[in-house]
Amino acid sequence: MRFWHLLAKTRSLLEIDWTLTDPCIENPIADERETSIITPTNSRRFLRHVILLASLATFTAASYAAVDVTSSTAPADTQVAQATTPAPPPAAAPAATPASAPAPVWSVGSIDLSGYIDGYFSYNANRPANQTNGGYNFDDLDQFNLEAAKITLNHDPDPVGAHMDVIFGRTNALIQSNGLGINYIEQAYISVKPPRAKGFELDFGQFATSAGQEVIETMSNWSYSHGILFTDVTPYYHFGIRTSMPVTKTWTAGVQVVNGWNNVTDNNGGVTIGFTSSLVKPKYTWNTNYYVGPENSGITPPSYAGTQKGYRNLIDNTLLLTPNAKFNLYVNYDYAQNHTPAIPAYGPNESPAYNAFSRHVQGVAVSARGQISANGALVGRYEYLADQGSPLATAPIGTGAKQILNEFTGTYEYKWLAGLLVRAEYRVDWSNVKYFSYGNDLSISPHTPTRTYQNTATLGIIAFFGPKR
Repeated sequence: MRFWHLLAKTRSLLEIDWTLTDPCIENPIADERETSIITPTNSRRFLRHVILLASLATFTAASYAAVDVTSSTAPADTQVAQATTPAPPPAAAPAATPASAPAPVWSVGSIDLSGYIDGYFSYNANRPANQTNGGYNFDDLDQFNLEAAKITLNHDPDPVGAHMDVIFGRTNALIQSNGLGINYIEQAYISVKPPRAKGFELDFGQFATSAGQEVIETMSNWSYSHGILFTDVTPYYHFGIRTSMPVTKTWTAGVQVVNGWNNVTDNNGGVTIGFTSSLVKPKYTWNTNYYVGPENSGITPPSYAGTQKGYRNLIDNTLLLTPNAKFNLYVNYDYAQNHTPAIPAYGPNESPAYNAFSRHVQGVAVSARGQISANGALVGRYEYLADQGSPLATAPIGTGAKQILNEFTGTYEYKWLAGLLVRAEYRVDWSNVKYFSYGNDLSISPHTPTRTYQNTATLGIIAFFGPKR
């Protein structure tokens, strides 16, 4: 009752003010005034009543809303009690974490630009005469060196896109060492993603392999040095067609038809088929890849090069565990087999140079990464490789020697300013045979001395820019 009485009083006051100020109502008081129609006093009074009326209307609407909510969920005999009983204060919400500023996007029109420069210093306690760290890739020189300088141009498919990586340095020298690729090009492909194809994507051109947990770009790995499986078992890149299709919300599968391993120009006339699978869950990711095809080429004598006899098989499995944001772990298993046909004799009366044989290489890598501070992280990696060996001087896969090879790497990572990453690591490699070069005094032996182990320390600095930091 008090509410309706107050509302009626407010209405009468408003009517009085309106008659004093409305030019459409005859008002002798207003006619006698030669000032503006609405006086300052009446304006303030009118504003006060408007505010009061708005507050009362808001209170009324809130009351009706509360009654509606309780009436839809509570029995009729408890609706009044619930409407009149004040609700308990809500629990205090946790303080919102301020969102980090997005990394700047460097672009020219619709093309995004990114890149990095990666340099390092490596010290090998063996002091090898060839200044090379055995079992390493890209940072394999025992000295100051430029591992890579790279520029990436990318346009996401909408529905057509393109991607190109131009790379220089030691990385380019190694991935193009067979002379069958395009110098300074790591990737160059066109993408098509039809809007109504339910996520299906097709790429054509040169692209990095799907096999393995580690990738060519050092900053995208956990350790600075690349491991044994990356160096001796898996390919770098392929040229051909790559497809991917989401089968479910968590599983994506794909098929690849490529020329082979690490080549743009195929030299055996056959194709390699790849099958990829990726299962992504909140706490783990399971990737499986299988490549099969003829990969024998360049076998002595040269007239025998280009054969389609003998297939190479690669099975790659990686389980990545992500239990929380501060600790991650992966297990990577690779099995590779290469069958080499019998190499014919050089002359009609000679025995075959080599009988047919199959080479098997398999290994496992386990690595864990822990975030110890906002900018610092520790990484440990252990790898085991069993290499069956090969009678050929140049092995198509593996280390080129029959051995059991191990390595352990400890890495400390620190992110300085945005776009500047520093990694310091210590690594030890050991084998059951004398595999690692040591000593720079060649006068003691006609051949480079070797030993069963190798200790190295490396400091790498990476500066990068672009959409992803």
